[in-house]
Amino acid sequence: MSEPMRLKRMISGTITAMILILSGISVGESVVNADGAKTSSSEYPKGQWVSIFNGKDLAGWTPKIRYSPLGENYGNTFRVEEGLLKVRYDGGGYDKYGEKFGHLFFKDSFAHYRFRVEYRFVGDQCPGGPGWATRNSGVMVHGQDPKTMSEDQDFPVSIEVQLLGGNGRDNRTTSNLCTPGTNVVIDGKMELKHCISSTSKTYHGDQWVTAEIEVRGNRVIRHLLEGQVVLEYSEPQLDRRDENARRLIRDDNLMLHGGTISLQSESHPIDFRKVEIMVLGEND
Repeated sequence: MSEPMRLKRMISGTITAMILILSGISVGESVVNADGAKTSSSEYPKGQWVSIFNGKDLAGWTPKIRYSPLGENYGNTFRVEEGLLKVRYDGGGYDKYGEKFGHLFFKDSFAHYRFRVEYRFVGDQCPGGPGWATRNSGVMVHGQDPKTMSEDQDFPVSIEVQLLGGNGRDNRTTSNLCTPGTNVVIDGKMELKHCISSTSKTYHGDQWVTAEIEVRGNRVIRHLLEGQVVLEYSEPQLDRRDENARRLIRDDNLMLHGGTISLQSESHPIDFRKVEIMVLGEND
């Protein structure tokens, strides 16, 4: 390649990089969507499952527990023992639950991916936990940056894939949908209900359950159990009715194209054995 041609390409590349940066899109390892969702292409090869829990500690994860500052793991709520990521309430400060809802945020945000966890409910609910939270937890996707949460905020603005365990008697679906500060479209209609049940079977006892979530930006989100789709919806978006969501609206744009991922602490002990992600191409 001639020196003039090399110089021309260098100048062209620099100009392109500057345009991308000014547009809010970082160059090189990550791509940032309009709503701040970032995907690191070097850490997460497309189409391959990658474990984002190392089985040893909480490296890469940050707790945000209600009434506590970001990064403070109140009561040692989130911990790693015996190779499991555990949510517990026996570390002091939980004589009563006191609506100290917690979330453990992964360090990166994503837009197009598949996410998979193996979970089980164990033991008894923390005293003072709400009745609806018995054997109840969740995975939050398309979530807000925890740095933007107020100290007393209960849930991040997000899409919640609700994880529920059976009580040994009654039917109770899992991989349901809840929408803290958000709305979605189902069968072409805006759905304003806070929680929507899936079509799953009930999982009683302390058995391990594998839940998978397929996220395709703003196009579609699917909840899967045992390889079967149990719930599907599209156009996840901010809900103007919600105070926390209103703070996140920019230029009247409600649509969510990506965001954070977090695991929930909602008063019942739960174990996570595997936590994995597969980054997908936008047009896969």
